[in-house]
Amino acid sequence: MWLTGRLAPDFKTIADFRKDNGEAIRRVCRQFVELSRRLGLLGEAVVAIDGSKFKAVNNRDKNFTPRKLKARVQQLEENIARYLADLDRADRDPTLLPAPRVSQLKEKIAAVKAHIRKLGKIEKEMLRAPGRQVSLTDPDARSMATSGRGTGMVGYNVQTAVDTKHHLIVAYEVTNVGHDRSQLFAMAKEARRAMRTKELTVLADRGYFNGPEILDCARTGMIPLVPKPLTSGSIAEGRFDKRDFVYIAKDDEYRCPAGQRAIKRYTRIEDDLTLHTYWSSACPRCPLKVRCTTGDYRRIRRWEHEAVLEAMQHRLDRKPNAMKLRRQTVEHPFGTLKAWMGSTHFLTKRLPRVSTEMSLHVLAYNLKRIMQIMGIRPLMQAMRA
Repeated sequence: MWLTGRLAPDFKTIADFRKDNGEAIRRVCRQFVELSRRLGLLGEAVVAIDGSKFKAVNNRDKNFTPRKLKARVQQLEENIARYLADLDRADRDPTLLPAPRVSQLKEKIAAVKAHIRKLGKIEKEMLRAPGRQVSLTDPDARSMATSGRGTGMVGYNVQTAVDTKHHLIVAYEVTNVGHDRSQLFAMAKEARRAMRTKELTVLADRGYFNGPEILDCARTGMIPLVPKPLTSGSIAEGRFDKRDFVYIAKDDEYRCPAGQRAIKRYTRIEDDLTLHTYWSSACPRCPLKVRCTTGDYRRIRRWEHEAVLEAMQHRLDRKPNAMKLRRQTVEHPFGTLKAWMGSTHFLTKRLPRVSTEMSLHVLAYNLKRIMQIMGIRPLMQAMRA
């Protein structure tokens, strides 16, 4: 409104502007982050990274995965079987069903069979598609799990890196990958570039815990702080956890809770990770064996770069409020953006257009934040300068 002198363009003009200037809009968003940096509004080199699911313009019924397609076909086949049973009863005793009902059942069977044939075509397309998933309305949207058990949505996973000082979004990315495990290094690198700093501390939740991603951050001078997921069932079953085994670096051995040494036995590669396996010969005779393992030996696996993860855990132990700071920083922008966007979230289709739409939301969010921090007139003066 300010730029156009309160002219009121219609919806088509706005839609065409957004469609034709996607890259320019994203550059404006990046330039505004640069302006924020020059104004000293970005704090020390600490950012919180998180991802959140945003709904796409694609109904759940128009998204197909192998599991959903199988369930849908099974449901349709059960419907056909029920309709055929009704027709069999009508054949045995025509008085049981009136003629209009019989005609209606035949029409339903034909319609359901046509739907099954259509699903067969969708299945062939789905098996060729990346991720074996098809969305009919927005082909780039994906079915994604959300925090609620048994819930999900068809949408996009929006990644943001947020400055801890004023909660400004310094970097963002719209992806159609339903998890965060492969996003840490890319987002941290983009945040460091936007903040023009060599060192950067990155706060993220357990969903980002990925050894190679953490290693990439550490190798490039960044300090990741990501808690490790507690996936082992040993503690719940009353047995020792891997954390109860102490690694002795100079001997490349582990000391178990019984005081015995577990030595390295072999090395192998799994999922492109080089893993060493250790165990002690004293396991079968150990008095604590019942609290340690249900097998003959307690095997301990160690990644070749496990020291990087251990150093990160030591830093986390010295900063017990790091995850509280992460939550207070990064969840506020997501809550604000979703409140503005309403229940439908994105209005455009396909990943490039959705990314442009997100750029506009991020730009609006950062503008409003800085207006609250320094006022409208000082911001306008800074933009003119």
